[in-house]
Amino acid sequence: MQDLQAGEALRSRVTVSIGVTGHRADNAAFAANRARIEKALDEILALIERTISAEGLSAGTVAPTRMHSMLADGTDQAAAKTALAHGWELVSPLPFGHTLNTAINAQPTDAGDARALLAGHTPADPATQARAEAIRALSSRARIFELADQDDAVTLLYMAKLEAPNDFTKAQLFAAESSERVALASRVVIEQSDIILAVWDGVTTEFAGGTGHTIAAALDMGAPVVWIDAKNPETWRILRAPEAIASIYSDPLSAVMRAEIEALVREALRNTGTKKHGRHRDGEADDAAALDRERWRARSNPIWHAYRRVEVLFGADMVAQRFRRLRQSYETPGAIATGSAAGLLACARAMPGQDEAFVSNMEASVLRRFAWFDGVSSRLSDSYRGGMVINFLLAPFAIGGGLAYLPFGTAEEKWIFALAELALLAAIIGLTALGHTRRWHGRWFQTRRVAEYFRHAPILLLLGVARAPGRWPRGVDASWPESFARQALREIGLPRVAITQTYLRMALSGLLDEHAVRQRDYHISKARRLAAAHRNLDRCSSLLFVLAVMSVAVYLLLRTGGAFRIWPPQTSEHVSYIFTFLGVLLPTFGGAVAGIRYFGDFERFSAISEVTAEKLDAVHSRIRLLLSGPDSAIDYGRVSNLAYTTDEIVVSEIENWQAVFGGKHITVPV
Repeated sequence: MQDLQAGEALRSRVTVSIGVTGHRADNAAFAANRARIEKALDEILALIERTISAEGLSAGTVAPTRMHSMLADGTDQAAAKTALAHGWELVSPLPFGHTLNTAINAQPTDAGDARALLAGHTPADPATQARAEAIRALSSRARIFELADQDDAVTLLYMAKLEAPNDFTKAQLFAAESSERVALASRVVIEQSDIILAVWDGVTTEFAGGTGHTIAAALDMGAPVVWIDAKNPETWRILRAPEAIASIYSDPLSAVMRAEIEALVREALRNTGTKKHGRHRDGEADDAAALDRERWRARSNPIWHAYRRVEVLFGADMVAQRFRRLRQSYETPGAIATGSAAGLLACARAMPGQDEAFVSNMEASVLRRFAWFDGVSSRLSDSYRGGMVINFLLAPFAIGGGLAYLPFGTAEEKWIFALAELALLAAIIGLTALGHTRRWHGRWFQTRRVAEYFRHAPILLLLGVARAPGRWPRGVDASWPESFARQALREIGLPRVAITQTYLRMALSGLLDEHAVRQRDYHISKARRLAAAHRNLDRCSSLLFVLAVMSVAVYLLLRTGGAFRIWPPQTSEHVSYIFTFLGVLLPTFGGAVAGIRYFGDFERFSAISEVTAEKLDAVHSRIRLLLSGPDSAIDYGRVSNLAYTTDEIVVSEIENWQAVFGGKHITVPV
């Protein structure tokens, strides 16, 4: 994937990701039905495995199925063991650092045993030691993502609770803090998974971090949930919306549930666009097969620079900039690591405890893809927008060419000018047909969406943040860009790292803030340039219409003077042809300029960029406030929320500009 010259080299392996949540071993319903619950889990996981195998995808295109489990005793461990038995990859987002997580989930009742576990020693209670060993055994076979940033504070609360077992306040403080940490880890599980398996007794969804709460959160984020009733484990139901919780017992079990689980798995498999999902408005299949025909080119083509020339000619601040050379050299996928992404990668590698293999994989799978899609999309943007601007400019030349015989030729020579007009009209039709045939509009939209998803992705990946299944936008013209980006990011998954406060501080200052400021400054400059372009294009078209009025007035004056013999009629008639010609040509060019202004929608794009810049500046201010505080104030919840906010701003900007250009297909300028 060094150069990614062809789209087929971009393909990632299909990764089906399953998340699990459920009751602990001491839950009454789980304890009473443990064997039946484990059997149900095994049946569902086996059904998922059979469905994947039945798709017949080649070994090189399918990664091992991934199980996300927090490894608590009970449901989490049962599902993890079954997943490992099936040869799946086990990934464990932990709500605490590994040592503290083991100590808490070993459930010691004695403060001395807790201190022993925290120190890496053997506790006195054999049952506590057995629970700790079960967690350690599974952890050794898993990729661990540890939310360790609040371990010091949680440890103090935990020990305070154990040392004062009758102090209800201390127990409440620990329960509140630990529940919040578990809820954060549960969110990571949901975001990283295509399907959530949940073993739940249906009692409550109010306990933060609990099974019911996690199910409600998953449904709210659009993740489908396979619910196993802890009281009756043979009962499976598919929950797809938050409202489904209200009617979980209303529908009897049916054989349809198995088919629905198979459908969920097939949907996850097809997120790469390897299967066709229908056809969009341009008639091409809505899948990623179009990538196989895309080719990355190193430089832009000056033939298609018309739109960008208009933008700088009317929007640049300095005269010298208006006539500067516009040809672009696109950054190659192989050069991005030492080029524009060098600072990001250096910061990522400097973060404490960083997973070097993860960073290298991110560079190869995300940054190189970004460079590829960014270059292809920029070229397609030039072709589509430049082609439309050329059409707008050819139209007045065609009209002018047809009328130019009046001042510059004779009636007998009119056919020459008519031939020139025909050639220019044919060029417009040919260019329009070329734009439709090559789908410049649709291909630009689709590749730009993928590029923008990848632009911000490294920051999200390094923080273990992802878009939940139901939070991805849906394109009107095609859905494969979102599926393609989601699957590429899903293949990478979570880093093997302990998130600490130092890690978060570096992510805030060196990654997220740098990105927000860079994008903010870009949009400020863009908004100013586009506003100037709109204003100057408006002035230009108005000036051309004023000149047209003046030409018509001069023509009438000349004809009137000739009629009253103020000057020779022959002279006025000959000169009046020039003004007749200008009276037609000038408003035609004025209309073309107004058409370019309408097509480019510079004013609306300026407003979109201005709003985006304001939002990003607000994120920057929030980041600076957080960084100005003590390390204890920097926690995963706050930092990840800032990452989500920035991601939402980026995606919202994409949706806004695509909504503006969505209906503006290349066409004849009429």
